[in-house]
Amino acid sequence: MNSIILRIGSRYVVGILLLFSIYMLLRGHNEPGGGFIGGLIGATGFVLYAIGCGTADARAALRIMPQTIAMAGLGIALVAGLAAAAFGDALFTGQWLFIGAEGDDKGLPLSTVLVFDIGVYLVVFGAILTLVFAMEEEI
Repeated sequence: MNSIILRIGSRYVVGILLLFSIYMLLRGHNEPGGGFIGGLIGATGFVLYAIGCGTADARAALRIMPQTIAMAGLGIALVAGLAAAAFGDALFTGQWLFIGAEGDDKGLPLSTVLVFDIGVYLVVFGAILTLVFAMEEEI
């Protein structure tokens, strides 16, 4: 496409959509959202960039092959699922770590659920971009 408005506008929209996708990823534990929808929103930014500037420029802006991102996400999700086995629980059972917990103060809760969501985010992000870039290069 040869629209100067889309070309310039997509450069700014990518950053906004990536920030919003991270917000949706982190919000997803207690409210609607999570890794899947966050990955879709993040990939949408790069899809728009690929439409406006071309697939080669979108790949250059991404800097990492989308297949590599998806594979890393799959590995992260698998590690999060296997972490429960280290504590003698069933696979994919959520494990919680409270940093700075003292007395009644529970501190900062970190969980394997968040790590799993990050893995799902990366899998969806990489898979969507792999498919879209392949289709865009065919046209």
